[in-house]
Amino acid sequence: MKTAAGTHPEPRSGEAKEFNWPVRVYYEDTDSGGVVYHSNYLKYMERARTEWLRALGYSQNQLQSKEGVVFAVTRMNIQFFKPARIDDLLEVRTRIIRSGGASLTFDQSIFAATGELICRADVEVACLDARTFRPARLPAALRLETNDVD
Repeated sequence: MKTAAGTHPEPRSGEAKEFNWPVRVYYEDTDSGGVVYHSNYLKYMERARTEWLRALGYSQNQLQSKEGVVFAVTRMNIQFFKPARIDDLLEVRTRIIRSGGASLTFDQSIFAATGELICRADVEVACLDARTFRPARLPAALRLETNDVD
């Protein structure tokens, strides 16, 4: 990994919407054995999707206030392969595998600095009207950013 936790890496060109985000494992992320508690991997993935949006020029607040939309995870299938431990530097790799009119599906993987796969998940996210929480079309500019998948 070439980025340090806290930096803002850019999406890598030529890699079908792949975005990489570094995460450091802190004491608060672990159980009594010093291993990352399983639900914290979901937090790391959420942060990576949020930073992917930010790298494209969007913030969650801006999408809600200006576009009137929010995102919600509707489905997730996750597999765990190896434990991460306190002080490990991880990389969350995020790639869009499907773009629908009102949804995005991501392939997300978390890797150790050694390159070992820690876990991976397919994550389906729905775009919702911020007032009614009913499905809403992705904002036009965001659809353009994601329309070359599938």
